[in-house]
Amino acid sequence: MDDGTEQQSWDDESGAVLRIVGRQLKAWREAAGLRQAELGTAIGYSEDLVSSVERGRRAPKDVYLQRTDDVLGAGGKIIAMQRDVAEARYPKKIRDLAKLEAEAVELGAFNSSVIQGLLQTEDYARALFGMRRPLLSEEVIERAVSARMARQEFVDKTRTLPVFSFVQDEVTLRRTLGGKMVQRRQLERLLEVGQFRNVEIQVMPTDREEHAGLTGGFRLFKLRSGATLGYSEVLRFTRLISEPSEVQFLEMQYGSIRAQALTPRESLAFIEKLLGET
Repeated sequence: MDDGTEQQSWDDESGAVLRIVGRQLKAWREAAGLRQAELGTAIGYSEDLVSSVERGRRAPKDVYLQRTDDVLGAGGKIIAMQRDVAEARYPKKIRDLAKLEAEAVELGAFNSSVIQGLLQTEDYARALFGMRRPLLSEEVIERAVSARMARQEFVDKTRTLPVFSFVQDEVTLRRTLGGKMVQRRQLERLLEVGQFRNVEIQVMPTDREEHAGLTGGFRLFKLRSGATLGYSEVLRFTRLISEPSEVQFLEMQYGSIRAQALTPRESLAFIEKLLGET
């Protein structure tokens, strides 16, 4: 049975957020003149669970916050905490990556093994996490998928910044990860996002005689401050690259990769043709 909360080993940042949320919930409960047991009965949970939430030991799920908001007459103020609680559940490296993305005015990414995370459909992401070894629990998979989908919110065609460029190796488009239907929906998603004014998607064909990206995928973030940072992930180990000489190397490499790949218009035509063959 879903008890309306989630318990795990929180890192310091997540723990601090949950303790603040817990104190706010306690203040609302006390202002309403209710004891923990009374609130628990009203929202359908135990006194011990209410206590754990208020102490920041457990993360309340959306349904817990919604019921509490209704019972305490908070007028949506408790429901507004949902986003903070959701982000606290994400692994620290995902939160750090999301912060980088939020600060970027330009983001470039080259991927040689799978579709870039910001472009993935939910089914594609779930298939990827499901095939990880060692195996991940269903709870961890769902939390990871939710985090990945939440990061995509800022890939928005109505915004002028940030500007995105993605280069995908052809093989990433042809892999049937999750099955044919998952592949088809993923290709359709690429065609959709590729029409956004602030997004360019390019394909690096397998038959290219020169390929500057054979060392693997990476990302580049040009920040509002003017700084540029690199980011790489190998075997689930991530590295933020800030040394200017190393960042310059990545920028030169990315420039070569984009020059060798199909143009954005050619790439969308290539993806559409592949979709028709799938």
